[in-house]
Amino acid sequence: MNQQQNAALKSMKEWLAHPDELGKEPAKIELAGEFDLHELHYYIFKYKKSILGKWLLGVCGGYEPGETEHCGHVFSEMEPYEETTAKEKAIAMVEMIRSYWMEQAQKYEAGKMAKDHDSAEDKEENDSQAGSFLGFVLLSKPEWNLSQLKTDLKTDWDIDWNADENEAEDGEENADNTSFVICVGGMMAAVSLIEAPVPEEEAVANAANNYMWPGAVAAAKAHTAQILVAVLGNQAPVLERGKLLVKFIAACCKQETVLGVYTSGTVFQPQFYLDAAQMLTDGGLPVLNWIYFGLYQEGKTWNAYTYGMRMFGKEEMEVLQADAKPEELRNFLLDIVYYVLDGNVTLHAGETLGFSENQKLPITCSKSEVLEGSTLKIGFTANK
Repeated sequence: MNQQQNAALKSMKEWLAHPDELGKEPAKIELAGEFDLHELHYYIFKYKKSILGKWLLGVCGGYEPGETEHCGHVFSEMEPYEETTAKEKAIAMVEMIRSYWMEQAQKYEAGKMAKDHDSAEDKEENDSQAGSFLGFVLLSKPEWNLSQLKTDLKTDWDIDWNADENEAEDGEENADNTSFVICVGGMMAAVSLIEAPVPEEEAVANAANNYMWPGAVAAAKAHTAQILVAVLGNQAPVLERGKLLVKFIAACCKQETVLGVYTSGTVFQPQFYLDAAQMLTDGGLPVLNWIYFGLYQEGKTWNAYTYGMRMFGKEEMEVLQADAKPEELRNFLLDIVYYVLDGNVTLHAGETLGFSENQKLPITCSKSEVLEGSTLKIGFTANK
């Protein structure tokens, strides 16, 4: 490691050892990547609280060329490290810090957070293990109408960062109006205009997954900038974090330069995202905004899988070699996902699942056919 990398490693360890964070140095820590943002250099770290624990994600920077002193952007949400999403999540954390995330978090924690703490300890602990929520609104030009975005948030979702102390608190913008952060109900939402496309054509590659929108790849290829939306706040219930993300992204979808929404492993059509978000106004869960339902054919049978359940601390699911029409299979998996998220249900291998007294669908767990790691396999029975 060079001198700057060693300095970043030392700073990351010191930050994690603070009493308000891990309270000790991590049992293991490794440099996992690097990136440049806003003309500064950043380092991605993966670390473990204990030797047998999961890898977690951290970021440290930014550094001027040849310097060993960072500008204070050292942070970790202590969420699981995943190689495929580490860079985007690290960028999201940096943008949050740039938008005075730490200042706002301290202000909020000093006030209402202690009073609003959820007494349901088991559920809260499970929620806190879920990752942060983020999405990328793809733009044709590196520009946005911030005034319109504020109006759409207020009109469509009653979110106002010019509110009094009893409502959404203390929205702040940076000097060049490229980012802002707002505190809403125990959560922090950060929205940043990034004048560059999603790195390494990641959005283009994942757009090909969207079988519902033939124009997804073309839209992803055409984007030259993005609006990054991130929601943090482990004290808030995980579903509320997810709902807030959908509200902010839906408001961004009304920008004149919007091309698509990159989230949950694919690129969604803006109008589809807006339509799906209407579930919130009807008191339902916006499952189609949160979860991508993949479908692919093998011979005469169809397979389906979810992408996005891990954001909620749940296992991804697959249905394999089903003798069914693709829309029937997708709706079958959609019903299960809604049941799991709405009721905070945890499915286990060896159990059965049913939507009637006599229906008993077997649940197993094994290595995924299409995703990293293991998934729950749900037995499929066609409706007669």
